[in-house]
Amino acid sequence: MRFEFFPSRTLTWYLARTFIIRILAVLVMLVLVLQMLDLLSESGDILAYEGNGEAELWHYVSLRVPQLIARFLPYSVLLATLITLATLNQNSEVIAMKSAGLSAHQILAPLLLTAAGVAMVSFAFNERIVTTATATLKAWSAADYGPIPAESGARSNVYLADGTNVILAAAISGTGEAMRMQGVTFYRRDEAGMIREEWRAASASFADPGWRLEEPVRFTVETAGTETLPSQVVAEGLTPAQVTISGVDSDAENALELRKSIQSLKAAGRRTSELEGAWWHKFSGPLSALLMPLLGAVAGFGLARSGQLFVRAVTGMFLGFAYFVIDNAALAMGNFGAYPPFIAAWAPFFLFLVVGETVLIRTEE
Repeated sequence: MRFEFFPSRTLTWYLARTFIIRILAVLVMLVLVLQMLDLLSESGDILAYEGNGEAELWHYVSLRVPQLIARFLPYSVLLATLITLATLNQNSEVIAMKSAGLSAHQILAPLLLTAAGVAMVSFAFNERIVTTATATLKAWSAADYGPIPAESGARSNVYLADGTNVILAAAISGTGEAMRMQGVTFYRRDEAGMIREEWRAASASFADPGWRLEEPVRFTVETAGTETLPSQVVAEGLTPAQVTISGVDSDAENALELRKSIQSLKAAGRRTSELEGAWWHKFSGPLSALLMPLLGAVAGFGLARSGQLFVRAVTGMFLGFAYFVIDNAALAMGNFGAYPPFIAAWAPFFLFLVVGETVLIRTEE
């Protein structure tokens, strides 16, 4: 019995190279198919804006592809694990390696090492590329795929409360007194929370105090009538600082930016459990790639000629997809306050780490 964690250098390189090639192949296949379907659904909205053409479609693809890669990379690692181990098993290569004295953990070691590298690359990719692409795409979508305001700090779909009244902005750009809102809807409500008036304006600027709506259209619920008004100032209790901390999007900020936003929200007395869960998940999410070889390992062992290879592959796939389901459910429970943010983000990872290790030990070691 060999006591080294890794097999020989040649075998380690062979397994790692085979694994990474299949990860990339599965990822490219998934991203291409899903990107084509997504582009079919969005191309009508993109081309609906006057002046948009093929260049804007390619620009959309360049912003959407990083999101698809980040989302489906763990799935690609899972499917590549099943394909790699099932193929090795079917070709009796696993039997040959075990005959040479290698344990199941030693056979999986090159795959685990490769998955760890994928997790690190995934984290860096998410922090440097995906967050920027997500922020840009959301701002562009909020502008109906028209020109994005040139000011920095663009955010989309911001909800703000001013007492009983509510103001919604499709996009916000700029900082401080230069901040501007696009696609503004202002709801004036009574003390019971019932909407009395709805004001819509193309844009709004900070009036110190309040926000000046440019030629808003007012709809009055009581009379069911509409009228166009000159510029009006609303939401006098809202400041640019409050707007800034209310427009936090965890998907569009990297870990450092999100941590600063959470601290600002805490200082303002706002609830931050959802954002804290998202912050922890920025670390636990990429590490899910490290779990996939362990959860899919059941497909690589057992005699292929016994007829159980397909059942083992399905079992590995079930374990992998069960992790993603429970991970999303735990995050949702954390957002509702049922779990602390740290537990919501990390509990599924450690739970399935124990499950995968237990299955591997009981069946193969």
